[in-house]
Amino acid sequence: MEVNEQKQRTGLNRVWHAMGYSIQGLKAAWFEKAFRQEAVASVFLIPAAFGVGQNWVEVALLVGTVLLVMVVELLNTGIESAIDRIGPEWHALAKRAKDMGSAAVLLTLLLCIGVWSAAVWHNILS
Repeated sequence: MEVNEQKQRTGLNRVWHAMGYSIQGLKAAWFEKAFRQEAVASVFLIPAAFGVGQNWVEVALLVGTVLLVMVVELLNTGIESAIDRIGPEWHALAKRAKDMGSAAVLLTLLLCIGVWSAAVWHNILS
């Protein structure tokens, strides 16, 4: 069995290669429709956070929830890819894993919508 080269790297060499793998992951995620939609929304929402938020804590919460949605979407896609790697046939545990990943995305989206709604209501509409 071949050992992963990354496991043998240390220091800045390991960090440099890990960054490359992360960029490859983001490039791969771009081909996922849900991630692409969230990334496009973030292009508008992150700058808007600086207008909606009244202090650095509010801006951080607004930006953080947008980024959290993208992080959870990446994790969900990773779960789905790993399940699909095992095999295409239907299995109750595979469905359960995929459903839980999807539920995590849903809860994160609801959190994001709630934080943004509260900030807009409090800082702009009232």
